[in-house]
Amino acid sequence: MRIGYDGKRAANNQTGLGNYSRSLIEHLAQQFPENQYFVYTPKIKEKLHKLPLFSSSNVHLELPQKGSSRLFWRSLGIKEQLVKDQLDLFHGLSHEIPFGLPKTGIKSIVTMHDLIFLRLPQYYKLIDRQLYRFKSQYACKHANRIIAISEKTKQDIVELYQISPNRIDVVYQSCDDSFKVAVNDDLKAEVTQTYQLPEKYILNVGTIEGRKNLLQLVRALPTVNPIYKLVVIGRPTAYAKLVEQEISKLGLTERIIFLKNVPFSHLPAIYRLASLFVLPSYYEGFGIPIIEALYSQVPVIAATGSCLEEAGGPFSKYVSPDDVNALAKAINQVLADEKLQADMKTKGLQYVQRFNNDIVNEQLMNCYLKTLAP
Repeated sequence: MRIGYDGKRAANNQTGLGNYSRSLIEHLAQQFPENQYFVYTPKIKEKLHKLPLFSSSNVHLELPQKGSSRLFWRSLGIKEQLVKDQLDLFHGLSHEIPFGLPKTGIKSIVTMHDLIFLRLPQYYKLIDRQLYRFKSQYACKHANRIIAISEKTKQDIVELYQISPNRIDVVYQSCDDSFKVAVNDDLKAEVTQTYQLPEKYILNVGTIEGRKNLLQLVRALPTVNPIYKLVVIGRPTAYAKLVEQEISKLGLTERIIFLKNVPFSHLPAIYRLASLFVLPSYYEGFGIPIIEALYSQVPVIAATGSCLEEAGGPFSKYVSPDDVNALAKAINQVLADEKLQADMKTKGLQYVQRFNNDIVNEQLMNCYLKTLAP
């Protein structure tokens, strides 16, 4: 097969959807080397251009041809190039496909990560909500098939866009392979020294924004065993000022550590050294940090109400994102019981194997074949 991808994020984003896109293409190219994979992007960061992915013999990086306008190229101008490359299938990796693609005869799939901008519109600017809805609704209505990254996202697509569930396949995500292997003691020591990590700490990873609900975790901390500190890794937004004010008000300055500019290579060690991972987010599309924690053999506590139970499985603990007392109780219960911790680690690691790359890739390829079948 000749399979094309919207590669803007794969070629330019170093986190989040960029990591997802590169990992998906790279693992498919390795597991199914008989296919040709075309990555379309209006530009590429030099640092990412040097990655092994883009030098693979069956992966082709496609930029606009000389003289072509890059403005709206992904949405409109790209179609001529897709036809020229004789694609069998185009996969929009994040909520959109080119407008008018069905008229070219090229089959298409779109991956929908979430519809949070419709579920929790208060966290998005009006213009962003309108643009996201326009592109994603068009893609869902015109793509041959839709991939949802969780059952919750599938339910949202069916309900909010009135799409038949028969057109939607749920294919979960995996995380980077570095979280799936043991971290050597030298790296742990280096990371501990570099960030002055405490001996015992609770970990929270994710953008510091209202939807992620870090305030609730801060408010739970005063009733948590004081030998445990809280380590937070995430890009700050305006919401971070509210968090800082609450920390000062509660006298928790010495108990909470914010880590900045952490290279990705250090993250697995920081996870492995944590006593507990907590994500009280109001809404997620899937919850990659949770599976990073489970692969790292760290007990997980997360919030009810979206898809986090799918990521964390039945052996993690869940509380309402609005119930600070229940969150503090759950944290104390896990931290005080070594047997419970060991059980959560073992069973959590068993559960998370369903998100291994070979399983996810097989599901993806089955979706491709289903889309191309007469």
